[in-house]
Amino acid sequence: MAQGTGSINSDYKDWEWSADAGERARLLQSPSVETVPKSGESQGNGLGATSALGAVFIVVNAALGAGLLNFPAAFNMAGGVAAGIALQMCMLIFIIGGLVILAYCSQASNERTYQEVVWAVCGKVPGVLCEVAIAVYTFGTCIAFLIIIGDQEDKIIAALVTEPEEAGSSHWYTDRKFTISITAFLLILPLSIPKEIGFQKYASSLSVIGTWYVTAVIIIKYIWPDKELVPVEIPTSPSTWTAVFNAMPTICFGFQCHVSSVPVFNSMKQPEVKTWGAVVTAAMVIALFVYTGTGVCGFLTFGAGVEQDVLLSYPSNDIPVALARAFIILCVLTSYPILHFCGRAVLEGLWLRYTGVTVEEDVVRERRRRLLQTISWFLLTLLLALFIPDIGKVISVIGGLAACFIFVFPGLCLIHAKLSEIQETRAISWWAQVSYGVFMVTLGAFIFGQTTANAIFVDLTA
Repeated sequence: MAQGTGSINSDYKDWEWSADAGERARLLQSPSVETVPKSGESQGNGLGATSALGAVFIVVNAALGAGLLNFPAAFNMAGGVAAGIALQMCMLIFIIGGLVILAYCSQASNERTYQEVVWAVCGKVPGVLCEVAIAVYTFGTCIAFLIIIGDQEDKIIAALVTEPEEAGSSHWYTDRKFTISITAFLLILPLSIPKEIGFQKYASSLSVIGTWYVTAVIIIKYIWPDKELVPVEIPTSPSTWTAVFNAMPTICFGFQCHVSSVPVFNSMKQPEVKTWGAVVTAAMVIALFVYTGTGVCGFLTFGAGVEQDVLLSYPSNDIPVALARAFIILCVLTSYPILHFCGRAVLEGLWLRYTGVTVEEDVVRERRRRLLQTISWFLLTLLLALFIPDIGKVISVIGGLAACFIFVFPGLCLIHAKLSEIQETRAISWWAQVSYGVFMVTLGAFIFGQTTANAIFVDLTA
């Protein structure tokens, strides 16, 4: 990492290891973004090649993902359309604010990835916590991906064997645990072992197509519903005022693009905070329309009977929905290795930090570690995915961590950045920004605590 004079809270003893953590330094970037050298390295002024319009679509791509399938259930948990939309709109203000704060702190610290910004601005302890949170978050997301594969394969197999869905498990080769395992071992594991993921560069385009197609199918199915699709009940208000908070994990999980936003910002031709504010506002509005369209139409189609994965609510023999399921499987198959790559790199960076060994000095052991890390990661996520019933339980946990990336760490960065400024007098704007940072940290801590405690309580009482 750079040791420029513009860095905040930088201490040479804290940073001397990091120049050798080459793999980790390239991580958690959007697959669509090329690595941009730091200023003075290879490119005269260090500016990237991404236009503002291109950055909008990259951020949209980073935000849209598997959480889309859980939004109709989130509207149901929130207590209806009005409560769900109101909650999204309120949180969107702080989501955009967090993205702008990260860009500001990235410029101030001269760092180009999320975890490096937190390290430079906030110091060692928040930096380590951030990296651990990223590892846990990516691990949980990989579990959710495997569960989604099982969900979609159950429906596809039920249609192919031309038997009632209740009889889908009558054959060993249609058993959910077998289909998830065989898909994971044959397709996901080979894609997860390589050290680099350059071959995955087209995965983002596939994910965008799949996401928009799923949204289009859900909206069309609501406008022209099948005769057999009759909603059980459509809640119009939350059962209790605390019920609204049950939708927060899904919203945080869905809109969390903050980890990959820092390298996107630094890849722009003109990485300016003002321009970036317009970029992320446009991107979040687009994501809002996609998530709201999917959530509202899926919820109104099935009402209180909507599944945690909305595609499970549709019949197996529905051809357009079957195509949507195939798209989702393809998206997940290419997304799992990318998320695993990010988590593995964070673990590798932590290992290099505390052993003081460089990648160049430890090539053979690095290969062994990578193989061990990959196989251990893969087997643990697969084992948990086989016994966790639906993605809602996973999202309820990792959604709390997403709140940390959206609120807590950006808030801490803003507080530390403003406190590091040397000013004889503190202007009102300075106090306002510090107060905003404190509020973001408090809000994020509340969401994390509430969602995590609720998830544990629900699991224990289930």
